[in-house]
Amino acid sequence: MALSVASAPVLPEVKIIAPRVFTDDRGFFLESFSEDIYREAGIPGPFVQDNHSRSRRGVLRGLHFQSPHPQGKLVYVVRGVVWDVAVDIRPGSPTFGRWVGLELSDASPRQIFIPAGFAHGFCVLSESVDFVYKCTAYYSPADEHTLLWSDPDLAIDWKATDPIVSDKDRRGVRLRDI
Repeated sequence: MALSVASAPVLPEVKIIAPRVFTDDRGFFLESFSEDIYREAGIPGPFVQDNHSRSRRGVLRGLHFQSPHPQGKLVYVVRGVVWDVAVDIRPGSPTFGRWVGLELSDASPRQIFIPAGFAHGFCVLSESVDFVYKCTAYYSPADEHTLLWSDPDLAIDWKATDPIVSDKDRRGVRLRDI
């Protein structure tokens, strides 16, 4: 198999994927996605949309989710470093309100699969970042919601003292109001 998959601490549905990387004096090569291999490794699809964002140091995007048409996301960093966070917001889930954070970088090309029913966000730790994610459902503006990134009930350590946050993300809802 061309990758290894492990469950994230605290949230076993969130998967950490380490693709096999081939390096030599010219650089590296990795297969960032292969439907058959990922399905065999327990990463459900299908993936119907790819997104790419670029952000500068200190930008915090999230915590985003869609309801009632949720998206699963396979995320990774092409260039730079982020602190990536997934929060279980599935009502009735035994891990509701728990979150997991992981540093993703181009120096250690890991991916995270965040299942549908989880909120997702990231904070840029490098000068800039190119961040890519594959989605299991199409973006639906009518279904888009934001969980408050600074919700004290979550107490997420974003690894940044004064992040740059959009007005939309600043107006997110608290976990207790979901």
